[in-house]
Amino acid sequence: MSAQSNDASFPTLWAELEWRGLIHVSTDAEALSELIEGTPFSYYCGFDPTASSLHLGHLVQLLLMRRLQLKGHLPLGLVGGSTGLIGDPRPTAERTLNSRETVAEWVSSLGEQVSRYLSFEGDNAARLVNNLDWTAPLSAIDFLREIGKYFRVGTMIKKDIVAKRLDSDEGISYTEFSYQILQGLDFLELHRQYGCMLQSGGSDQWGNLTSGTELIRKAEGTSVHAIGTPLITNADGTKFGKSEGNAIWLNPEMCSPYAFYQFWLNQADADVIDRLKVFTFLSRAEIEDYARQVEEEPFRRAAQKRLALEVTSLVHGRAAAQGAIDASAALFGQGDLATLDEMSLSGAISELPQAAGELGASVAQLLVDANLVKSLGEARRAIAQGGVYINNVAVEADDRVLEAGDLLHGKFAVLRRGKKAMAGITL
Repeated sequence: MSAQSNDASFPTLWAELEWRGLIHVSTDAEALSELIEGTPFSYYCGFDPTASSLHLGHLVQLLLMRRLQLKGHLPLGLVGGSTGLIGDPRPTAERTLNSRETVAEWVSSLGEQVSRYLSFEGDNAARLVNNLDWTAPLSAIDFLREIGKYFRVGTMIKKDIVAKRLDSDEGISYTEFSYQILQGLDFLELHRQYGCMLQSGGSDQWGNLTSGTELIRKAEGTSVHAIGTPLITNADGTKFGKSEGNAIWLNPEMCSPYAFYQFWLNQADADVIDRLKVFTFLSRAEIEDYARQVEEEPFRRAAQKRLALEVTSLVHGRAAAQGAIDASAALFGQGDLATLDEMSLSGAISELPQAAGELGASVAQLLVDANLVKSLGEARRAIAQGGVYINNVAVEADDRVLEAGDLLHGKFAVLRRGKKAMAGITL
């Protein structure tokens, strides 16, 4: 895994951020570049606990925060104990409100995850904050008098996400309509407490980001800044995220290190260089060399392998990344499945077609149950031809049954027909 550092070949960090494609939209670019090159300042990004884990889109923000911290600036990781009770408006329908107990639990979980990507030591140590601390004591009257007076309804309804909801059959509740005021309040409060000068977020949050910059301009007479990062999309342009049902979670219990590694390994040639720029600390020279390799030797998939190693190591640790590599090799007979740790093996097996097994079960029947063959007759022929394996060991008799010695970690086995057709057997 590469060391975490900004690339000294760029004249400014802003220039590097632009080259990496991390800036989709922002307030004044020249002023932002000067701010970043100047004396240390506080900046923040907010993470709402609308799920128990962060996902791929949040990782973009965490890496941007880390780059700014490496420059010497002071990160504030905000976990939204209050905004998580509301939820920012989705494009299609009203959110289901989670209980206070659930949100509090998720606040703790997300706070732990945010903490893994920032340094909490040194002169520019990161700080975790929770917007429930300043929102909960605020009465409705005080909120309307002190904050609401700065917002104009005409401007609020022009925000993209609000406009879409207003034009839909679902409409939008006052609760979600007010979300942008709460996010603006966060920026104002952090500006007052810590001198916070910058907020970052996904470009789809631009309306909420500018709510804060405008509120501070009106309430404090100060110009502050916002950066909207590009959304990470798949090949057909669909955003990765919880709302779309295709989130790549950072919690290993929700997306195993093996599945996480495979996601990055399977990036298209057209996307892999952009992914290296955004999600790794590889230098410009290294990434340009991988771009050459993609052009000249795409079949080697060198860029995808490096991307998968770097990001999996970043999120889950080098040992888990190596476990994913070893599991992938072992599944296809290029390693010993018995040497894999339980987490790596379980993650790999969970990505295969599944069949339930029990000791004494016929291997021929398991082939049918796992849809590796269509009939018992076909199963027996496959065994007779030497094309069936349990844990990469050839099955030699058609009356072979599942035995205790076949079980890895006491509960798993890998059934394979031919070179690539595999299934996981779990007791």
